[in-house]
Amino acid sequence: MTTFRFAPSPTGRLHLGNARTLLLNALMAKKTGGRFVLRIDDTDVERSREEYVEAIREDLAWLGLTPALEVRQSERATLYEQAFAKLGDRVYPAYETEEELDRARRLARASGRPPIYDRSALKLTPEKRAAFEAEGRCPHWRFRLTGGRVAWDDGVRGAQEIDLSSLSDPVIRRDDGTFLYVFTSVVDDAALGITDIVRGEDHVANSAVQLDLFAALAASAPRLAHHNLLTTADGAGLSKRSGALSLGTLREEGIEPLAVAAYATLIGSAEAVRPVGDLDELAGLIDLSRLSRAPARIDPEELAALSAKTAHALPFEIVAPRLAALGVGGGAAFWETVRGNLRTVAEAADWWRIATDDAFSSPAAAEDDRPLLVEAARLLPDEPWDETTWKSWTAALGAAAGRKGRGLFLPLRLALTGEPGGPELARLLPFVGRARALARLEAAAG
Repeated sequence: MTTFRFAPSPTGRLHLGNARTLLLNALMAKKTGGRFVLRIDDTDVERSREEYVEAIREDLAWLGLTPALEVRQSERATLYEQAFAKLGDRVYPAYETEEELDRARRLARASGRPPIYDRSALKLTPEKRAAFEAEGRCPHWRFRLTGGRVAWDDGVRGAQEIDLSSLSDPVIRRDDGTFLYVFTSVVDDAALGITDIVRGEDHVANSAVQLDLFAALAASAPRLAHHNLLTTADGAGLSKRSGALSLGTLREEGIEPLAVAAYATLIGSAEAVRPVGDLDELAGLIDLSRLSRAPARIDPEELAALSAKTAHALPFEIVAPRLAALGVGGGAAFWETVRGNLRTVAEAADWWRIATDDAFSSPAAAEDDRPLLVEAARLLPDEPWDETTWKSWTAALGAAAGRKGRGLFLPLRLALTGEPGGPELARLLPFVGRARALARLEAAAG
């Protein structure tokens, strides 16, 4: 069985770029009949926050995703200790401070050499190590790369090959004893049986290092795919710290979760960005090999338009609980009446208020339109009303007033709803009802 995972760090709110990685993994699991695992990478004690763990769960639920399993790295220290011991002489202690390392990198660049770690810690004598520790220095630990070439068939980028001698031996354990992502991720992927990983192309170099770690631990490496990244309209990368395009913000703005899923998944691919009916349909559209290699720029207006189209297509049984929470009545008939004119589902509440609020105040009509509204009130038919009432009423009114088209319908719409556009009045009028319609016509006529 295929097993995909999403491994966010709880250091901020998930944004649209994180959602791309999340959805590609979750939907590929769905498409292949596999499992989807959520792993909370909370080993960064200083920056991890429990509120962000809860926010991640909330975001997944909002998108309609339910992991088969959730694990937290902060609860797996014993597993990392065992794996670290298994690496034996492939790990070594190093004592350089961050300032010393930065100075060495600057000197390397100035000399025209690549700024990779020179493994000077391997040359330390026991006496020198003892001297460092006497100064109060605690070692961090590096993994010694093999130095060979690592190759894999990438699900997005095709054949990939990286020379490990071009990379620094990675630090896998801090001087405070905590482990770093590059190591813990490999240990967890092996322990959890992860078969496939889809992640951003900014992890390509990490992948080479981690494939060497998988080999050192005698563990099977998963298949890898590195997708293109999403950027803002000006080409800047997305960041949890900035909060730009966070899923929480999009939710507050009324953007449909299914639109977020479709947009985050299909943008920057050969598949056209379009509304989908559900996540199963979206999963069927995913083909990792059809993702572009170039970054994809996010257009918030395009996302908002996609969200509106998605909302228009939502059946009443899906949206009914949300309408009830908004205080919107009228059942399926009202939803069918207004949904084609909404940008967000929440706007249905505005039209319910317009239709049914006895305190609604109609704007005063233009002087030339007031006689028309007086006549409209006189000819207003008795109830019961249905969708044919509008046509028969306006036909009689048009004949009596000598008006037609926009000159007839716009003054009525403004008097009845206060808006120059909106849902079809033939369907909305029965929700307004005769008493409210009469009061509004009289108020607008002055």
